[in-house]
Amino acid sequence: MKIAVAGTGYVGLVSGVCLAAKGHEVVCVDIDQDKVDKINRGEPPIYEVGLEDLLKEHIGKRLRASTDLRAAVIESDLSLIAVGTPFDGSAIDVSFIRQVSREIGAALRERNEYHMVVVKSTVVPGTTDDVVLPILERESNKRAGVHFGVGMNPEFLREGDAISDFMNPDRIVVGGNDERARDMLASVYAPFEGVDVVRTNPKTAEMIKYAANSLLATLISFSNEIGNLCASIGEIDAQDVMRGVHLDKRFSPILDDGVRISPTSNTYLEAGCGFGGSCFPKDVKALIAHGQRHGRDMALLDAVVQVNADQPKKMLELLDKHYPNRKGVRVAVLGLAFKPGTDDMRESPAIPVVRTLAEEGAVISAFDPIAAEEAHHTFKDLDIHYADSMVAAVADAEAILLMTRWDEFAQLPDVVAQLPTAPVVIDGRRMLAKDSVPRYEGIGL
Repeated sequence: MKIAVAGTGYVGLVSGVCLAAKGHEVVCVDIDQDKVDKINRGEPPIYEVGLEDLLKEHIGKRLRASTDLRAAVIESDLSLIAVGTPFDGSAIDVSFIRQVSREIGAALRERNEYHMVVVKSTVVPGTTDDVVLPILERESNKRAGVHFGVGMNPEFLREGDAISDFMNPDRIVVGGNDERARDMLASVYAPFEGVDVVRTNPKTAEMIKYAANSLLATLISFSNEIGNLCASIGEIDAQDVMRGVHLDKRFSPILDDGVRISPTSNTYLEAGCGFGGSCFPKDVKALIAHGQRHGRDMALLDAVVQVNADQPKKMLELLDKHYPNRKGVRVAVLGLAFKPGTDDMRESPAIPVVRTLAEEGAVISAFDPIAAEEAHHTFKDLDIHYADSMVAAVADAEAILLMTRWDEFAQLPDVVAQLPTAPVVIDGRRMLAKDSVPRYEGIGL
């Protein structure tokens, strides 16, 4: 199938590259000529594990990039809308969705064959039906369900694992405004054999994405609420508590042969310094606002957001026990991206922690294996030393704050053992054994 993808961010570019790898002919469209040129040279404008190799393999063959959305739509069978939908505090901003819909609609005036338009961006329920479809009909002067189809196909991609998630999906949601549209959208995923497919309408497809992300965010905030209580009571380690919870057969089933399965979902039931990124914070807040517009008090999700907003402060509270006055204290911050496997710092728990440390006069040395360039931009107003390795970052530190669960940080105890004076290690991800360093503090301990 010939597919046009509007937008070359995390969702658009990953989708385009992976669909090309599955045999489709794909053109990725962006208004930024520099990004388009990079993609056509096989250079991804974003960091994502495995993306560069897959891009180099298929660019110039079944995959290309362009700034011409009109031509891409006219020449394709299906268009994917994968542009950003930022949250402004009261609603998601669908201005990019509207603009792309207008351009696709105008292009459909010049296309005689049936065409499928699919929203891939995360949008609140009703956006596809109430925003995209009317624009397409008005601009094309054609009727949805007759001359073109409209659908919604949410993504479930974890940054850092996006390529793997797309190529090995756990489910595919096909939301279409009629059976013909659903059939055509489902045919895009025909190469993905053995995957459960949910066929539904666009509104339900939109809600599935929000419900999924809100549930995972709730698990994290629940775990942090329990962890904070454990720390307040004393003589309780939240890590032990959650291990006991995980062993419930409903969370970790035991097969007939006695083997226990430990689902990755259990990793969301662990105390830490909070969630970040471009999805969980934005999507939960957007769903709260959307619910309120429909007269629903979203009290549970409100609490999820509040717990998460307060969680990075726990790192500073633990540091208070050792350095209540941080002026001049040498602090190493390990991890700046919101999670491992990505350079994305959006809503990262490290941001409020670093900014508070800087305001208090701490001497900050920071290290992240991938996100240093992004950190320079995020903290351009702060005086921070960016180390080129974990060893360099902690060399003369009096305190170490572990903010991101990068695998290489598991070697921190060996590094600390070589230091002349042991710094306090504050483990915001509970990835180190609490007896692995002389001075240890951890979330939920």
